[in-house]
Amino acid sequence: MRKIINLIICLFMSIGFSQTNDVDSLALELAYQTQDTLKIETSIKLIKSLYDINDYDRALKYIIESEKLSNNLNYNKGIAEITFYKALIYAKKDDYINAVSGYEKSKALFYQLEDTLGVAKVNNSIGLIEIKRGNYAKGLQFSLAAIKELEKRDLLNDLRLAYSNLADAYYNINASDKAIEFYLKALEVQEQLKDSKGTNRSNSQLAELYSFKKEHRKAIEYYEKVLANKKTINDSIRGRVYPKLGGEYLKFNDYDNAAKYLVRGLRLNRRGRYNEGLLTALNNLGDLNLQQGKLILAEKQLLEAGALAKRIDNKTELLKHYRLMKSLDSIKKRFDRAFVWQRQYYDLKDKLNKEAVKISLEEEKPVELELNPNFDKPAVNNEVATTPKTEPIKNKEEFDRFKIIFYALLAALAIVSTFLVLIYLKRNNNIKYTQELEEKNIKIELQNVAFQEQTKHLENVNNVKDKLFSIVSHDLKDSLSSINGFIDLLKDGSLSREEFDNLIPELSENANNASLLLFNLLNWSKSQMQSLEPKPSLFDIQEVFEDKVKLVEQRMESKGISLVDHSLRDFAYADRSMFEIVVQNLLANALKFCKSGDTITISNHISNGSCIVSIADTGIGISKQNLEKLFKSSSFTTVGTNNEKGTGLGLSICKELIELNNGKIWVESTQGVGSTFYVQLPKSRPNGD
Repeated sequence: MRKIINLIICLFMSIGFSQTNDVDSLALELAYQTQDTLKIETSIKLIKSLYDINDYDRALKYIIESEKLSNNLNYNKGIAEITFYKALIYAKKDDYINAVSGYEKSKALFYQLEDTLGVAKVNNSIGLIEIKRGNYAKGLQFSLAAIKELEKRDLLNDLRLAYSNLADAYYNINASDKAIEFYLKALEVQEQLKDSKGTNRSNSQLAELYSFKKEHRKAIEYYEKVLANKKTINDSIRGRVYPKLGGEYLKFNDYDNAAKYLVRGLRLNRRGRYNEGLLTALNNLGDLNLQQGKLILAEKQLLEAGALAKRIDNKTELLKHYRLMKSLDSIKKRFDRAFVWQRQYYDLKDKLNKEAVKISLEEEKPVELELNPNFDKPAVNNEVATTPKTEPIKNKEEFDRFKIIFYALLAALAIVSTFLVLIYLKRNNNIKYTQELEEKNIKIELQNVAFQEQTKHLENVNNVKDKLFSIVSHDLKDSLSSINGFIDLLKDGSLSREEFDNLIPELSENANNASLLLFNLLNWSKSQMQSLEPKPSLFDIQEVFEDKVKLVEQRMESKGISLVDHSLRDFAYADRSMFEIVVQNLLANALKFCKSGDTITISNHISNGSCIVSIADTGIGISKQNLEKLFKSSSFTTVGTNNEKGTGLGLSICKELIELNNGKIWVESTQGVGSTFYVQLPKSRPNGD
């Protein structure tokens, strides 16, 4: 191993000494040559050697001397070559203005000399600098113009730059097929020249392009080629490639290979603090663990990925993070959080789409993917300025006649204009006065409408108050009087133990009736006074059933009624507290009209994307004439099987609450057989809300 390392060191030293010897020998040869074109050619060779070893300052010194000699000798070929190398050095120093100026000057000289190779080399260099500065469309045309001549001469070094420039330009304007075509050409030349660094970059770009085109097998192939290139591979490159390669294997559900590369990428990027690679690894690992059901680990990795994506402002990975978090919370039945992630996902996606549309709209014209032969030719202005020709006036008399006519027309125009202005001003005043009258009338009408609405509202509130007092004074008074009488008997000691035990069910019934009555009265009065505002969210139907059944279990047992629970775990999108009021009322109604031995059945199922809840009983049923009176705003009630009383407001409250939540409520009943009440609610936010 030590011998191999020593051999490599010696090889590099010999190459370095060889280049230095070439420069020294050329410098020595130049010193003894006379002031002629041969000396300029030798100077150009020396400048090229210095440029190749990146000794730009020394090269510039020889350029200045050679430029003076070439101008003195009027040697255009030498001026063109020297100007071209000077522009190359300016480009290396990021002096764009001097570089482009030099390229244009040398190109003009190469055109005069009919040196097609020189023109091609200049075009290739201009293409490189324009693409580097982000002017992809412009750089594309220059590089395309250079290709044909460079391919004809088989100039591999120049072709390597040209192909890479073209591929980069096509990549940045999203012409993926063209980018792949030229990266493959560049890769072929780079392999011939044993350019490991260039080969590495072309393989990486090809892998990303194939991944974008969803050709994941080819993407895997080129990512593995990057990793196989041992000469230029380092931790930074591995940290970038491992997470992407793992992501490609994940597309085929190859979890073993995906996990292997993603874990390697995670460790390497954490150790090297490569944020971009770490972000890709965390998102892809979160996706992998989500697919394998490891939800706790997936959530931890995705939350870290989200924080990192925001910190480094990587919108593409942040969009992926939102999508994966939405899937995670949906699997964990955290539907309210899933809705939040979904909203953030679509907000960011819309923002990115708008930015892309804005960029495309800002482009003055579509990018030409093929070579435009006229791309470098100055625009020719074909418009010919024409001076209107006026026929000269023949004599003074004719001129005077025209003068009189002109003044007469001018005076007439002034009179007509004054008349039109007066008409306009008068008309304008009339219009303004009419508009003011219309505005006042509209304001009066609006005030009248508001006054009528306020009067109607006060009448409704007054009616609600009267009805509320009527019910309280009648139905609620009966229940409370019964309870009060029972308490008085207890205080007087007039009840025996046996009588006390016998009266407890009746007391419980009266208390329950009073409680439900008061509950319905409060909700009814609130709805009538228009202060109900639903606050919808996702909730589990089965949980509501479980809570409300517990409230009536004791009453069911004392009345000898059994419950059949066919409810399923499912969710609806509505105001949970309003739905609880509806369920409590429907269960109380079913209990009220059932007798000993009857059954109450609760169930729910999905229909056309909605959740349908049903509460059925085998009680006394409802007659046809009474069915028409249900759900009306006016109170309608009948006594229960144990003479239970009610306000008749419960079902009208239920209907109002369900409709506030974009739902429906209806009943099917046969007298003597039983009744079934149905409630339909949406499972997601209705469109337009």
